[in-house]
Amino acid sequence: MATPRVPGDPGEQLDLPCGESVAVTDLDLGMREYDCDCGATHAVVMDVHPPDRFLPEFLVGVLQEAIQTTSEEMPEFGTPHLLGIVLEEFPEQVVSYDATEEPDVGFALLWLTDFDSRTLHERIVELVIELMEHAVSHADDSSALTEFEAKMHEFDVAAFVEQYREERDLEAEQFTP
Repeated sequence: MATPRVPGDPGEQLDLPCGESVAVTDLDLGMREYDCDCGATHAVVMDVHPPDRFLPEFLVGVLQEAIQTTSEEMPEFGTPHLLGIVLEEFPEQVVSYDATEEPDVGFALLWLTDFDSRTLHERIVELVIELMEHAVSHADDSSALTEFEAKMHEFDVAAFVEQYREERDLEAEQFTP
């Protein structure tokens, strides 16, 4: 929840899940984490960050082809949809902010989580796997679900995230428009 801007303030204040707050204008496009006064590090995600921040491009392409959105503003599956899934699963641990009326920032939507960016990355991968498993369960081929479940039992989310983050090197310049 955001606190209204007061004349002379640097910007609208966003109340974080930990109880602290941060000025929206203190968050820039290159940020992936915010070191909070509470002592924790919170993940920062903006709508301008591409979904391949979290998932390989081929998988993003598959999700974009397979998932039909109902949003006219966001017709293609992307980062806002990924964070919507996280927000739905962890409503007390994620805050969102609509910055469309904020002239001093370069993003329209912002999310901060109670967990750090690596934990968020792992949660997103886990939730996408659940989404994929649900989709496969609706297939007419029951062997597809059995095979998918067997492969997912072998899949190590933490190891995948570690390798993916190392390969991508998560340079901030990659994600700014």
